[in-house]
Order: sequence, then structure tokens, then C-alpha cells
Amino acid sequence: MKLKKLESYLNDVEGFESPKILFEQYETPAHIAACMLYTINSSFADIENKSVADLGCGCGMLSIGSALLGAGCVMGFEIDSDAIEKFQENIEGFELGNIEIIQTDVLSLPDYWKGTFDTVVLNPPFGTKKNKGMDLKFLKIALDLSAHCVYSLHKSSTREFILKKATEWGFESKVIACLRYNLPNTYKFHKKESVDIEVDLIRFSKS
Repeated sequence: MKLKKLESYLNDVEGFESPKILFEQYETPAHIAACMLYTINSSFADIENKSVADLGCGCGMLSIGSALLGAGCVMGFEIDSDAIEKFQENIEGFELGNIEIIQTDVLSLPDYWKGTFDTVVLNPPFGTKKNKGMDLKFLKIALDLSAHCVYSLHKSSTREFILKKATEWGFESKVIACLRYNLPNTYKFHKKESVDIEVDLIRFSKS
């Protein structure tokens, strides 16, 4: 599937109706998701016929994109019941049968999930407001879940710190794409109509 076609499909994925700041819920734009997943699949062959986990999957943007690119199976992990309901509606709209979702607190996943998936994808909370450090917590769990590699989005301003932590944890890491994330006015404390944030797509693999 070509990049433009994938993005066109993902534009039909419905997002949060009432996003919750507690979970730092922001929709992953279709353009970002498409570029992310297309690069993962075309450059590294880490989606097609692979088992894929989507950590903090929200309404299913990355899960659905992975399924459309031919993942063998996709498992989404999400805590919010409203997001899960929308996720399930999106799956029905695309008539995809190779996706499952589990309602759970990602931070409390049991050990039996460790090393279960070939590839883990995630757009973690960036750790703003009261969620400081949440991006690292999500990343550490993603690294535990994967038997092969993890692809995660992080603010470019945190690049040096993220790469250093990966090395400390025994993982190789490489920035494989630099993207511009348009963050719309979503919550009451937002003063601007939208803000552009530079983000890195980073690939993590075991050293």
C-alpha cells in the first residue's frame, strides 16, 4: 500500500469525542501515523506479517494503520473505556478482523506479556502537566513487551535524554524520522489555536 492511500484510509479514523487531560489524550494525526507506519514497514519490514502491539492505543489510529499494512495480528492496550468504544467502532468501520484490544492500565501490565510481540508502536503521553516522566514509563514497558523492536514518538527537544536512557537500559536507538506534530486547541488551558511540535520517530532494538 502506498503512503498516500494509507493516509487517506487513516483520515477516516474517528478520534476522541471528549479527550481527557488525565490521560493526556491527543489524536495522532493521520499524516503522522501514515508516515510513521509506512517508514516502519517499507524501511525495516517490521509490520507486515508481524505481531504488533499498540501501547496506549486510544481510538486505534496506529493499530488500524498496522492492520492495513498487513500485520499478522495487532493488540491494542488502553485504559479509557470511552476510547475503547470509539476504537471498536473504528474497527467495525474498516471491517478488520486481525485486531484485538485489552482494557488495562499500561503501567500495570503483568509479566507474562514480556517479549510477546515482534514490534511495539506507540505515541506515548509526552509527560506534560501532572504526567511528568510518563513518556519514559511507557517506553520502558514497550521495550519489555517487544521481542525485537519498538517505534516511539518523542518530542525532539528530549532527544538526547531519550537516547541516553535507551543506552542505559541496554538498547540501541536511532532517530529514523523527524516530523512536525500539529497540536490543536484541545483543553481549556490551551491559549493558541494550534501549536506545531517537532517530534522524533525513534527505533529501539536490543543491543
